[in-house]
Amino acid sequence: MPGGVIPAVLLPFHDDLSIDEASYRAHLRDVAAVDGLSAITVNAHASEVASCTFEEQQRVLQLTREEVRLPIVNGVYADGSLEAARIARMAEQGGASALLVFPPAIYTFGQRPEMAVAHFKRIADASGLPLILFQYPLAGGQGYPLSTVEKICDAVPTVRAIKDWCANPQQHERQIRALQGRGVNVLSTHSSWLLSSLVLGCNGLLSGSGSVIADLQAQLFRAVKNNELEKARQLHARITPTAEVFYAEPWVDMHNRMKEALVLLGKLRRAVVRPPLAKLPAEEIARIRAALVAAGLLGEENQKRRVA
Repeated sequence: MPGGVIPAVLLPFHDDLSIDEASYRAHLRDVAAVDGLSAITVNAHASEVASCTFEEQQRVLQLTREEVRLPIVNGVYADGSLEAARIARMAEQGGASALLVFPPAIYTFGQRPEMAVAHFKRIADASGLPLILFQYPLAGGQGYPLSTVEKICDAVPTVRAIKDWCANPQQHERQIRALQGRGVNVLSTHSSWLLSSLVLGCNGLLSGSGSVIADLQAQLFRAVKNNELEKARQLHARITPTAEVFYAEPWVDMHNRMKEALVLLGKLRRAVVRPPLAKLPAEEIARIRAALVAAGLLGEENQKRRVA
């Protein structure tokens, strides 16, 4: 049953854009060492899955299995249902514990409920692993109306959770009430307003910023669950500077910024991203540095030394 705190890890690259396996292993060990995590997510947005081949996704899962003992959530990122089923089979054979199912990009042109149900059925036929439905904002076309989500859950009982990025507080709360009441966990990915999201009653969170601040997220989730509101507010105050800098416009650079943060923290050797993503300008990296200092993650002395 997917729940609790689940960071989505990044994928380091060499300057020639090949996967930096040594740095990836180190990143996995660093994140997985955090107390209070329930799983790790790979082959998702945070690891630039859109620019990775099937074979590279397979290798990423293999490396993850070798380095961590936590359950692994593997992304199913595909525009076609046949390819989605192929990835699902690969992930189950490779030792994943659950699958995060992205919506096909073609839904930006519109969708019908039977299309979404058939997509999930085909994936479920290929793998018996628990499925996490990735809920996008409705405005972009890739989000599922609640009625469609309920139809999917009725038809595919292995859908056990949703990663909720609906970006709408009212819809978010409605989904928490409707889905968790039927045994389907809502995992927040509203990382830019995480405290507000968690207090609505989510049974977990799945976030790319966990690649940098997994410890703060785990502490915040625990504080909310224990009804320690003042402690939760204090933790949120530390998370806010990173949320504001990571999730600034354009959103496409969110994980680009997280890589730069790990370089500044001395946890990653280089912040290389695959095209069409591009290196961030120096002034934006300076803003990331300032946010890490404000969050208490990077000391002023370290800041000065790294600048020098």
